[in-house]
Amino acid sequence: MPTEVILPKVDMDMATGQISRWFATEGQQVKKGDVLFEIETDKAAMEIDAPASGILRDVTGKEGVDIAVGAPVAWIYADGEAYGAKQDLTPISPLVGEMSAKPTEGGAVPPASHSVAPPSALPGISPTGGEIGQSPSGGRATPLARRLAREAGIALASIAGTGPHGRVVKADVEAAVAGGAKAAPEAKAPPAEVPTTTAPAPAKPMSDDQVLRLFEEGSYELVPHDNMRKTIARRLVEAKSTIPHFYLTLDCELDALLALRSQLNAAAPMKKTGEQSNGGEAPVYKLSVNDMVIKAMAIALKAVPDANASWTESAMVKHKHADVGVAVSIPGGLITPIIRHADEKTLSTISNEMKDLASRARSRKLKPEEYQGGTTAVSNLGMFGIKDFAAVINPPHATILAVGAGEERAVVKNGEIKIATVMSVTLSTDHRAVDGALGAELLVAFKSLIENPMGMLV
Repeated sequence: MPTEVILPKVDMDMATGQISRWFATEGQQVKKGDVLFEIETDKAAMEIDAPASGILRDVTGKEGVDIAVGAPVAWIYADGEAYGAKQDLTPISPLVGEMSAKPTEGGAVPPASHSVAPPSALPGISPTGGEIGQSPSGGRATPLARRLAREAGIALASIAGTGPHGRVVKADVEAAVAGGAKAAPEAKAPPAEVPTTTAPAPAKPMSDDQVLRLFEEGSYELVPHDNMRKTIARRLVEAKSTIPHFYLTLDCELDALLALRSQLNAAAPMKKTGEQSNGGEAPVYKLSVNDMVIKAMAIALKAVPDANASWTESAMVKHKHADVGVAVSIPGGLITPIIRHADEKTLSTISNEMKDLASRARSRKLKPEEYQGGTTAVSNLGMFGIKDFAAVINPPHATILAVGAGEERAVVKNGEIKIATVMSVTLSTDHRAVDGALGAELLVAFKSLIENPMGMLV
C-alpha cells in the first residue's frame, strides 16, 4: 500500500494550513527524511519531511490553498509497487465538499463533480451512513472530524454539522463527545411534571452586510483576514467569553532597578564582533527593563506557587517551573514566545534569549514548542508611552501582566512630596484558578522584586 502524506498539525490551534512551497514534484524519487514541502501556519513556517522512501504520486495539496489538518496531500509508492488508479486514492475534499478534480492521463482536468463517490470507492470508509460523513443536514465531514468520530465510536449521522454547507467539523464531534447540544440524539418528550423552558438565544454580532451599510459605498476598502488575524480573533473571543477575568493594579518605583540595570550593562564583558566601526567589540548582553520584568515575574511565581497554575475542568494544574511568555508584535498580529525556566536563568541569559526569540518571531521562524504552553505572560506597551492597560489572558495561562511606561511622578514619602520613576502594572487573572487574595500576593511579590532588584541576582 502506498504511504499517505498528510498535512500535519504543528500548532496547538491549527485547523488549516497552506503549503507555501513543494520541494519535490510528481513522480520524483524521495527518501524518508527528505524535506517534501513547507507549510505556513497562523504563526510560523515549517518544513515537513517525507514519511517514507519511494516515488511521490498524486500530489493533491496545492500551494497557497487552505488545507484541513489531517487531509492527504500526496502519496508515496515504494519502489516496484504497482501504481493504482488515482481515483481510488481521492479523499473527500476537506474544504469545498466535492471530490477533487483529477487530471487525466493526457493532462486535462475534468470538471468538478457535485456528486459523491460511492462508499466502496473511498478507502478507509465503511458503507454506513455515519462513516460516509453524512450529517443530519446533508453535509459531509472534514477528515479530522471523521477520524475523531471513529475513535469516539460516534456515528457522524447523529451529529449536526456547523461548518460550511452543514459540514461536520472538529468542534461538532468534540461537542457530541462531551454530550453538548450539537449532538443529534433522538428527541424525547420531557416528563409532564417538569416544565420546559427556552433559554434566550445568545446575542449575535452584526453581519458583514450590516456593518458595511453603515458606511458610504466607495469610502473604504476591504482587506481580507489572513490566518493569523482569524486565529487571534477566535482566541480572544474564546478567552473573554470563557475566562472570568479580574484585574489588579499596582505602582512600582523603578529608580533602584534602573540604577542596577545601568551598573550591570556598564560591567558587561566585551566580545569580538568583526565590525571595525566600534573597534570590533560589543557587550555580550544589554539588559532592558523588560528583561528584568520577566525575571521578577518568574521569581514571584515561584514565591507564590499556587498562582503558577492552569485551570482544567477536572483538576488544577500546578506548574513546577515558571515559563514566561512575552508578547511580541509582528506584521499582522502578535505572538508570544516563551522563556522556559525563567526563574532559574540569569538576566543576561534571559536578555539574549529574548532577543533571539523576538527576531525569529518577526520572520516567522519559531518552532511550535517555542511559543506553545507557558505558565504566564508579560505584555509591555511602555515603549509606546502607555501608562496602564489590561491584557487578555492567553490560555492555558491563568495570569498575564500588563506593563506600562516608567515615568517621573510625584510620590509622598514620610510626609514629603518626592519625585520618583513609577511604572504601573496590571495583573489579569483567571478567577477560576487565582482568587483575589492570591493574585494580590503574587503582584506584591513582583513589586518587591522590582523595587529591591538585588533579589533577582541571588
